Amino acid sequence: MVLTLTPRGLYCEAGDFFIDPWRPVPRALITHGHADHARWGMGRYLATDIAAPVLRHRLGDVTLDTVRYGETRRIGGAQVSFHPAGHVPGSAQIRVAVGGEIWVVSGDYKTRADALSTPFEPVRCHAFITECTFGLPVFSWQEEARVAAEINAWWAGNAAAGQFSLLGAYSLGKAQRILSLLDPAIGPILTHGAVENTNAVLRAQGLCLPETVRVHPALKAADHPGALVLAPPSALGSSWARRFRPGTTGFASGWMRLRGVRRRRGVDRGFVVSDHADWEGLNSAIAATGAETVYATHGYTEIFARWLAGQGYDAHVLQTEFTGESLDEAEPEPEAEAEAESEAEGT
Repeated sequence: MVLTLTPRGLYCEAGDFFIDPWRPVPRALITHGHADHARWGMGRYLATDIAAPVLRHRLGDVTLDTVRYGETRRIGGAQVSFHPAGHVPGSAQIRVAVGGEIWVVSGDYKTRADALSTPFEPVRCHAFITECTFGLPVFSWQEEARVAAEINAWWAGNAAAGQFSLLGAYSLGKAQRILSLLDPAIGPILTHGAVENTNAVLRAQGLCLPETVRVHPALKAADHPGALVLAPPSALGSSWARRFRPGTTGFASGWMRLRGVRRRRGVDRGFVVSDHADWEGLNSAIAATGAETVYATHGYTEIFARWLAGQGYDAHVLQTEFTGESLDEAEPEPEAEAEAESEAEGT
């Protein structure tokens, strides 16, 4: 086998490296900068040149080498290349070829193009290790223009009513994607420090984002009437957010497709926005690889693997420590998974 699962992560014996390991290893190839895929403590890192600034921002002074999309590196007895995953800026699928056999590790990916990330490109292979965070038919994403219209209408309505609009979105990828959808003519855009720090890194790379104002301790909310406040989901119910009153809360996530999750999150409005592939995207991406063997990881693995087996694939479940898109910094709630399965059965 080109890759094997070990207690430290996915390992390539021919090249003596790991892909997105969850325990310290001498050499790690990293698909992207989210914390469940890029962890501190590796001897050496290899990632795309576009992902590198965020990795340095998040991991500090690490030994980091970079490659461009499509560039081939020989590492020991393996040939390795990184290919666009469309998830967040710099995200990659990693192709590993050993003795004529090709495996691809998807990392996290999204098949619909956006204004930020290099669009997803399918990579032909014999075996494909795919995420399936939203691997049920109930998960189907709207066109981006429609989502943008919904968010801007919500914000404009709140501003007209004299309210702040507090919107939860992850600080890397999701927050910047939301920013790319906003109409700055509606009002000022305020950002939590975690979001603004990432904005600064990506702006320095040339990413075009609307003007934002960092929320600092001395900031007076009254000086920014009708503002949209963009923050990590965990900040919405904290003391940090209480200065923005009266306010209405929203949450941007693929999990907002589920009615029960919206209720349990206690937000006023949910927007279905995800940087992961939906059901259609997962199936089309897998078909485009031409792979005969598929390993499903982080998501609805058992259900999705059974579906793939029914479609004629040699399908397996691969138990990793990746989490995909969660509801905060933790795993999705069990109730959310049960609800998704229930809605899928009724689709």
